[in-house]
Amino acid sequence: MTKSLVALAALLLAVASAHADEARIRRVVESALGGARVDGVKPAQMPGIFEVQYQSREGPQIVYTDAEANYIFDGTIFDTRNRQNLTEERLNKLSAISFDTLPLDLAVKVQRGNGKRVLAIFSDPYCPACRQFEQSLAQVDDITIYYFMYPVIRPELADHSRAVWCSPDRAAAWLALAARPMAQPPAQPVNCDTPIERVLALGRSMRVNSTPTLFLADGERVRGGLRAQDLRARLDQAMRSAKSK
Repeated sequence: MTKSLVALAALLLAVASAHADEARIRRVVESALGGARVDGVKPAQMPGIFEVQYQSREGPQIVYTDAEANYIFDGTIFDTRNRQNLTEERLNKLSAISFDTLPLDLAVKVQRGNGKRVLAIFSDPYCPACRQFEQSLAQVDDITIYYFMYPVIRPELADHSRAVWCSPDRAAAWLALAARPMAQPPAQPVNCDTPIERVLALGRSMRVNSTPTLFLADGERVRGGLRAQDLRARLDQAMRSAKSK
């Protein structure tokens, strides 16, 4: 019975794909979204539904339609069998970057162990979700973390991040500020040139609209933190993907 259902689902998807009117889908969706540019139409992982990719000021976005665009669905497809947010995963891939293009010289570098796992983070020391994610990061060994200090939650305290940059040990100063249960701002005065304004401009240009925002070794973007076991798996998969490119 299970094999029959899988075969039926595959057949329905193939039939829907064969009869999808891509030109009509593009035309209808662009009109419905006020002239937004549609970049692609493809079958979604849910049989009979099509994924429509378009651009907004916030970056790549997704809506879903039927084969003739009689209905448009703006929401999330969640795979209950594998407990995966399929929409979020697609958006992360669509907004991926080339990791090598990141200006890592503007980041605070923290290394543990051999540092073979690589991660870049736009993080705000006064972001509750960032501080919570630090608990997951502390459980991951053999990692190099590039922190782009992104003080947008409490911009009036941005000098704490600037003081981190001016500290003799930036890594220790950042972890004291951002990873301890209570933030410990550096005693170091801001007596040097800092990259904070450039990082803020970089984040805006990359449409980093929330913290933490992660970039894995293969360039995939992840919005929000992860549990330690999930983070380790994603980091290792990203390393394999980056090597295969």
